[in-house]
Order: sequence, then C-alpha cells, then structure tokens
Amino acid sequence: MDFQLQGKKALITGSTAGIGFATAALLLQEGAEVVINGRSQERVDKAVEELKAKVPGSKVEGIAADFGKVDEVNALLKQLPEVDILINNVSIFEPKPFTEIPDEDWLRFFEINVMSGVRLSRHYLKPMLAKNWGRIIFISSESAIFIPEEMVHYGMSKTAQLAISRGLAEYTKGSKVTVNAVLPGPTMSEGVGTFMQDLANDQNTNVAEVEKNFFTDARPTSLLQRFTAVEEIANMIVYVASPLSSATNGAALRADGGVVKTII
Repeated sequence: MDFQLQGKKALITGSTAGIGFATAALLLQEGAEVVINGRSQERVDKAVEELKAKVPGSKVEGIAADFGKVDEVNALLKQLPEVDILINNVSIFEPKPFTEIPDEDWLRFFEINVMSGVRLSRHYLKPMLAKNWGRIIFISSESAIFIPEEMVHYGMSKTAQLAISRGLAEYTKGSKVTVNAVLPGPTMSEGVGTFMQDLANDQNTNVAEVEKNFFTDARPTSLLQRFTAVEEIANMIVYVASPLSSATNGAALRADGGVVKTII
C-alpha cells in the first residue's frame, strides 16, 4: 500500500529506540523525511546511522534535546521551524506505589510526558493550518483509560494527552490538518524489556515467565496475552500520519491488544 508520504517531513520525539524508532523506520520506508530525537547526541547519532543502514538512501537526521529542559526544546524549535508530521512520542514511566510518589515526580512526569507535546504542538499547529495540511499525533497509552495502580502518575499524564489532542483537533475544523492520539497497550519497548529482565533477575526466573505472570495478574483483560511488538504500533501510527487517514480526527485510537474492555 502506498501511504502517500513522499516528501512529507516528520519529527518524532523520543525516537532513538522503541516505538519511536520503529515508526521512524517505517516512515522512511514510505519515502518520508524523518527527524529523530533523543536526550544525548551520542544516542541520536547512533540511531541515525542504524536507520540509514536499515533504509538505504533515506533522508534522516537527528536533533538531541531533553524535553525536561525548556531551553533545549526552544533550541530544537529554532533548528526545525516547520514539519508536516509531529509525533509526540517522548515519555517516561516508573512503577511506584501512589503513597511514595513525591510532588517532584508528579511534576517531572507532567513536564516531560505532557508539556513536551503542548510546546511542540503550539509551535507547529499554526504553520500546518497556514498550508492546510498536517498531522499531530500523541502517543498516549491504554494506561490513559485503564489507570495502572502501580503508576498512577504515568496514567495521569497519558489521560492528559487525550484531553489535549481532542482539544487541539477543534482548531483544525474544516482543514486538512488532523490531531489524534494512539493508545498502545503493553509493548516490548527498550525500557519495558529492561524492566522485565530486571524483574526476572529479582525473581530468579526468565522473561517469558515474567511476561506470562504479568498478563495473568496485572493485565488479565488483554486479549493478546503478550506484549505488542513496537512494529505493530508503528503500523498504526504511520497510517494515522498519512493522507489516507483524512477522515480520522480528534480520535483516541487503541492499539492495546484488547486490554481496555469498554467499546468506546
């Protein structure tokens, strides 16, 4: 299928690994230009080289920026004043009992997971509307709806993304700009893989057993009963980023493996 992305320029935050990296690779395969992002220049450079090797002849570059630091965000916006596609993917997570989450953690999660998308969308929405085409996509989570008791602060930040994406979509009425959110379920990203291995080590077992127990105990409603691959989420994101998704706007699109049982 031709996703009609030739010549479109995309910025993907938090894309040196995981869902962001897989999305960058697929966009490049579809002919888009991609700017990836990570906190360190070393990781960004490494990911750029990996993508060039994976998709020969592709147009990919990288910008290092820590989205917990406003001055680095502003520097990124100055370096990249316009894009056709903005994918707000950068995010942090950390399991912690609610009673042990200090104010500083709540503010840190809000700053990175929520304000990163607010700041970039505020900048890029105007030029998208001016040229009457653009895509803004927030990578939220099933945790926005199915709030995890072990990460209430993370769930809060993901719910906030849904409110922001729907509100921004109202500004696009009658245009060819769309704003949507994609809600992955439990996904085997780099961070999750490390977390699962650490759990396996602590419990003196293997990752396969930890995964099985996770879906039995923590996510029993999952229909997949396994972690989603990052490429499976990238497939959804790239469709939403393409002109083919023109009738989808203001939506919260679940790719959660059936974790959330509600129909709407």
